[in-house]
Amino acid sequence: QVQLVESGGGLVQAGGSLRLSCAASERTSGSYAMGWFRQAPGKEREFVSAIRWSGSITWSADSVRGRFTISGDIAKTTVYLQMDSLKPEDTAVYYCAATARYRGSLIGQGGYTYWGQGTQVTVSS
Repeated sequence: QVQLVESGGGLVQAGGSLRLSCAASERTSGSYAMGWFRQAPGKEREFVSAIRWSGSITWSADSVRGRFTISGDIAKTTVYLQMDSLKPEDTAVYYCAATARYRGSLIGQGGYTYWGQGTQVTVSS
């Protein structure tokens, strides 16, 4: 079974940067897309960014567009999230997600079948 492992979270001051990484334990020929979601205490899990391997097409939430950049290495089945100009409201547990095929919108949780354990990102004011 495919497992995803996130890394790179931590504590930073507002305006700082972090780079998250997510690697899949196994590669499949049917790899389709990977993405990032986040969940702050007391809030719903929300979409952050995603990349479709074919064409390297990306999507980002309005709240992070211009500040966060998603990229990946399909050969390594690894996705990255470069987070710049971090704000306190970015504080959350960030989850990596993946899917081997299209199964729904990539900005929704239903579009993915594999999830990581999450990595904490805390931004102080």
